[in-house]
Amino acid sequence: MPDKVTISLIKADVGSLAGHHIVHREQIELTKKKLQEAKEKGLLIDYYVFNAGDDLELLMTHREGENSPKIHGLAWDTFKEVTEKVSRPLKLYAAGQDLLSEAFSGNVKGMGPGVAEMEIEERRSEPIVVFAADKTEPGAWNLILYKIFADPWNTAGLILDPVMHDGFTFRVMDVQKGECIDLSTPSENYSLLALIGTTGRYVIERVWRNSDKLLAAVASVTRLSLIAGRYVGKDDPVCIVRCQHGLPAVGEALAPFFTPHFVAGWMRGSHYGPLMPVGLKDSRCSFFDGPPRVVALGFQLSGGKLVGPADLFEDAAFDHARRTALQMAEFIRRNGPIAPAILGMEELEYTGIVETLKKLQSKFFKV
Repeated sequence: MPDKVTISLIKADVGSLAGHHIVHREQIELTKKKLQEAKEKGLLIDYYVFNAGDDLELLMTHREGENSPKIHGLAWDTFKEVTEKVSRPLKLYAAGQDLLSEAFSGNVKGMGPGVAEMEIEERRSEPIVVFAADKTEPGAWNLILYKIFADPWNTAGLILDPVMHDGFTFRVMDVQKGECIDLSTPSENYSLLALIGTTGRYVIERVWRNSDKLLAAVASVTRLSLIAGRYVGKDDPVCIVRCQHGLPAVGEALAPFFTPHFVAGWMRGSHYGPLMPVGLKDSRCSFFDGPPRVVALGFQLSGGKLVGPADLFEDAAFDHARRTALQMAEFIRRNGPIAPAILGMEELEYTGIVETLKKLQSKFFKV
């Protein structure tokens, strides 16, 4: 039996240049140095460091398995060191924002950083796509993952590939209760949709192939406001999708982004905006601290080594999607602070609007 390889994608906002715009180059450089040291010591097989807007993204391969204290400790120590040695001395904005605890407890889940991990046996050829989004929440992946693994209008392989014909099982987490449910498609398709339409509460965490339980995708489910009890920045989720040979093709994994959809987040984490696919060179937020955007990096795994990346959205095929997203952004911003441009009160309860409402309570009168 071949050795298993674990792919870990761990992200955090530890401070950014010019407000919530972009990660500083010195943060990237120090992170690379830390991960290179871990690679030389044999803890990591390989790594790749990049950014999604103001989020620092650590993609690592190793043989420690999921939820490894060694790997999570490496990520935590790296984020802390970058905060102390770069973010704070340079007075970068919101330095250490996603680090919601002072002491590491063995696992970064529940401590602020977002995590997507999968332990796999490498196939003969193992293409993966890594997605990272900025200015949005984990529920942003719900529609995307549904289309990739359950919608034959998006993924022709569900009809044409006999290995995929039995469908996929989705694990959905209720992020408020911390409970999960597994739903199989196509048989439980409508039940799945009944849950994942409420993106702020029910979030797809992983996906398996029904025919043999092969793990196909994992996504981060961290909700920072539910951990901190207040608004401390949007969750900015990450996701890993395996592709080809009995799984959706790379092109099918990218296809949902050709028609942008609205996601929660954007300015102050309190508005709906279009999720815009961009290349790494445009992985920076500007207008109204957005629009929310997503990068996609393609790799081949070879004995755990990361061959790549291919900057998959840096392609003319997605120019139309970007234009559409900007038109959607312009249109919904016409509503200003009025719904449906702004989130519902249940989502705003972690923001400063709570203090305003408290001050107004005494002024209400019965009619």
